Amino acid sequence: MNGSVRQPESPAGGRVPFAVRCIATGFFSGYIPWASGTFGSIVGLLLLLIPGAASPPVLPLLIVCGFGIGVYTSARVAEAEGNALTRTAAAAKAMFQPGDHAQADPSIVVIDEIVGMWISLAGIAIAPSGCITAFILFRLFDVLKPEPARSLERLPGGWGIMLDDVVAGAYANIGTRGILFLWALVAGGDGIT
Repeated sequence: MNGSVRQPESPAGGRVPFAVRCIATGFFSGYIPWASGTFGSIVGLLLLLIPGAASPPVLPLLIVCGFGIGVYTSARVAEAEGNALTRTAAAAKAMFQPGDHAQADPSIVVIDEIVGMWISLAGIAIAPSGCITAFILFRLFDVLKPEPARSLERLPGGWGIMLDDVVAGAYANIGTRGILFLWALVAGGDGIT
């Protein structure tokens, strides 16, 4: 067993085109049997290290396209997989997100974490301090799902899968800017990189 807690498959029987599954699972990083959301976030961060990817004209385009593609691909994979969760994801949901989770959001789908990580770093210099801060804050907000993330998660299909991470990314972006600003004040403008 790979560590997944599976629910019965949907009528689609798990048949999803290779390219759709590859995108939705973050180049198959979502198949890592523990902390798949964390690994999806790492993939999102690594993609921003490609020269020019985090530049002002490119990153907003990546976010918009990634969101649209994510809504489609995540819905297709969720329809095929149901709400299959890894043991760690099931434990985290039980602890931090109690209650009904009627909308399918399988652990292997991490395109939402990739786009959320991009939003976390939008307009922030790709330097160790910003990347580490944004990563930690995004993972925290993604797990805790403060409103309106919790409500948006209930939307059907890929909309709910993607929109809660958009909110988590926005909160992480604001938090990262605040922390970096405070650090610059404390460090006398030198900041950390």
